[in-house]
Amino acid sequence: MRTRLGYFEGGASGIGFETARVLALRNAHVIIAGRNMKAANEAKQLILKDNKTARLDALKLDLASLKSVKAFANNFIALKLPLNILINNAGIMFCPYQLSEDGIEMQFATNHLGHFYLTNLLLDIMKETARSTGIEGRIINLTSVAHLHTYDEGIQFDKMNEETSYLDKKAYGQSKLANILHANEVSRRLQAEGANITVNSVHPGLITTNLYRHSSLFISMH
Repeated sequence: MRTRLGYFEGGASGIGFETARVLALRNAHVIIAGRNMKAANEAKQLILKDNKTARLDALKLDLASLKSVKAFANNFIALKLPLNILINNAGIMFCPYQLSEDGIEMQFATNHLGHFYLTNLLLDIMKETARSTGIEGRIINLTSVAHLHTYDEGIQFDKMNEETSYLDKKAYGQSKLANILHANEVSRRLQAEGANITVNSVHPGLITTNLYRHSSLFISMH
């Protein structure tokens, strides 16, 4: 039986860690990408503790930095591995106003632009893997029902980086709406060219993870 190679981004904690753990149990080769390499390597060791045959690697990736995204993609490509599964999971939520190193509002930069750029950089490898193996590729964007609660005009392209109009929860919704629009358009284009890859957006529900570090919501949940 051919073993799929799974690539999982944002796997050092929360939903990402659990997904990486289960993918490893299913005999996928998992790449855990993380901004904090100490946390990523600790996650790797924790999975290996219970699953000694797991195939895991950890690579540096800061989604808020387009330079880091490019470096990660180059490092992954250099490994010459196939790529069947891309899970765009990592993100931040309800954070105070700040700009990324590229001068983009941080939630939009991290939650959307980083994933958008990474997906584009790795798409050719996914197409080739699907073609050569005959195994359907999967791209999954972790989004949120919060996409329904963004700015009245939708995505504020003309005011993206204005601090005076920034609302943390609406900015988060804006980034999640962008995730869905991205998935829909990539899916449309792949179908049009006959690529054997599906693209889906997933709302995982409300779970108390580190994502809520900027919010007082749900802190009493058990």
